[in-house]
Formats: sequence, C-alpha cells, structure tokens
Amino acid sequence: MKNEISIISMASVSALGASEDEIWGNYKGGRSLIQEKDFKKFHALVSEISDIHKDRIQELRSIKNYKDLDPSVLMAIYCSRMAYKKAHWNDKEFGVNIGSSRGATRLFEKYFDEFSKNEKGLVNTLSSPTTTLGNISSWVGHDLHTLGPVISHSIACSTALHGVLNGIAWINSGMSDRFLAGGSEASNTAFTLAQMKALKIYARDKNEFPCRSLDMDKKVNSMVLGEAASVFCLEGGVQKSALGVIRGIGYATEPLKHNISISTNADCFQRSMKMALNGMEAREVDAIVMHAPGTIKGDGSEFNAIKKVFGDDYPALTSNKWIIGHSLGASGGMSLELAILMMRHQEFIEVPFGSFSKTPEQIRKVMINAVGFGGNAVSILLSLD
Repeated sequence: MKNEISIISMASVSALGASEDEIWGNYKGGRSLIQEKDFKKFHALVSEISDIHKDRIQELRSIKNYKDLDPSVLMAIYCSRMAYKKAHWNDKEFGVNIGSSRGATRLFEKYFDEFSKNEKGLVNTLSSPTTTLGNISSWVGHDLHTLGPVISHSIACSTALHGVLNGIAWINSGMSDRFLAGGSEASNTAFTLAQMKALKIYARDKNEFPCRSLDMDKKVNSMVLGEAASVFCLEGGVQKSALGVIRGIGYATEPLKHNISISTNADCFQRSMKMALNGMEAREVDAIVMHAPGTIKGDGSEFNAIKKVFGDDYPALTSNKWIIGHSLGASGGMSLELAILMMRHQEFIEVPFGSFSKTPEQIRKVMINAVGFGGNAVSILLSLD
C-alpha cells in the first residue's frame, strides 16, 4: 500500500439502525435481530431494516425519477447522503464506488415476472436501466452531484471492501483526492432465499441465535440473509478528523474447485491477511472482525487461516453475522463499521455463544476480512491513528 488512507465518515442502514447510537446500542444489547418472515412460498429467517428507516428510505421515491428505483439503490442514496454530510466536503470533486453482489434484486425479479406473464413478451421500458449493476453508483453520483469518477462492480460477498480498495487505488494514483465507497444489498426476496436454501447452507433452527457465526462446534450450516447498505468517505493521508486510518490492504483469490469452494485453510485469506499486515508484526493486531458466514466450512477455513498467519496466540475474534446475518455485498462494509465503533468506544463486541472468550486490553489495530464465492478475499488493517 503506497500511502495511508483516512476514513473521514461512515454511514449504514441495517437491522441495527442508521445512527451510531442506535447501532452501538443494538450491538451492546447482545441479542440477535434475525426474525422469521413469511415469503408466501415458505417461511425463512432474515434480518430486515426497521419500518421507521424503511419509511424514510421510501420517502426518496417522491423525488422526480426516483420512484422506479430498486431498494438497493435507495438504501445506498440514503446512506451516502448521511456520510457525505458528516464528511463536510465543500466541493463535488470526489469519486463514488458502491458495489453490490446481487444488484437490483427486487426490481429485476418484478420485471422478469411481468415479462413471463406477458403473452407478447413485452417488458417495462425502465427494466434495463434500473436493473444494471452500475445503477447504484450512478444514482448516488447523480444525487450528490459529484464531478468525480462514478464506478461500480460486483465481486460477491467481498464487494464492499473491494469498493474501499478501489477508492484507495484511485486516491493513491493521484487521479482522485477523495472517494465514497461501500456496498448495498436488498436481497431479501423469495427467489434469492430459495437459491441460498438450494446450497444447503441456510439456517433452519429458530432459536435465540439462528446464525451460529463463530460457533466452531455447530453441526449444521446456519447462514442467514440480512439487508444492509454501508458507505465510507475516504481521504488520502492521516487526517485529524479520521475515524480510523487504513494502514494495510490485502487481496487474493484461490483456484476454484467448485463454484462456492474455499480451501480447508483458506489460502486466499492467508495471502490477503499477510499482505494487509504490510510489514507490521502480527502481535500488534488487537482484534479481527471475521467474515464468518455461519457455515461449517466457511467459519472453519477462515479460523484455520488465522491460526496459520497469527499462530496460537491469535487476536481477539468477532463477527456481526450472528446479530444481522449476511448482507452479501454490503457485509464487508458492515464489518468495517463494527471495527471503527469498537475502536471509538474501546469496547470489544463478543459473540455471545462463540468458541472464543479472548478480550483485547486495547483496540487500536483491527483487521477486517471478507470473501466472496470463488475465494475472492480482502483484508483491511485499520488503525486508530
């Protein structure tokens, strides 16, 4: 990594809420926000944005040309407005990179359903422009009137952290001074859930904690979907107003043996974490916010990779999927937010039922992991100063 990058502001919306006090309060509450919902064809466990925030997001539809936008786009606009306001950027020279694993999920399914039922094979005029993956960043850029580059991408569940990496690359290249980056996912639909169920990785137990992320003794997979959006305002160098400073970044892929495969020792995570350490001693890392989706293979392989890199005296380990589930392309951003909140409050959020009880004496350096289908791993090393 050429130069340090400061995170100037952040914003998110999820089942945790949308304000820092609300979000931190829910983390401190220690209870899962996952609930069972009726999707007509079946019931499924998910986490959802509260009705209050859904209504606020829906209000955006009153703006001209916004009424036909997918929830993933509206959620991104909602968060980006908050992060931009908190950043106090006085001009419009900044870039935007907000990605998504699935994109305009609900709108795509709606238009396809209409197409399937139309005898003439006709479809809504806006079906194409409102369902492209670039749709999210484009509308955020339009809404904030940016004069900088507007780009988007999808790399499954590591999308949000790849967005941060893209922002860092643009800033370090000298092509942009500031970037707004993150991910948005509104994938709580019957078809998406059916796809996850088909993979045999979805949670079925309706107990206090349906998603058993970091429970290394679990006998069944327990992944749960959750909708969320998270964005971060990035600036080059170490800024006084920084919420955290990115000291190292890592990325890696590994050869595919299956469409959703990851090796037993997560070779991709080993390489990404080593790269992110950026010459720093492994013992300096106080905590790791793991990807840990709640699957037996996913949790176990990432833990094995951590032991390979950090040894038996590995840092304190945590995750947030036990409380909000897996927000796919936005999940890495939600993990980055948790790292910043723990550093700010100097308080570690433990997994209530986790197999690990280590609590760090201080939280000054945190590593954040994310990985997508096919072993696309990202690791970010964040420092308090």
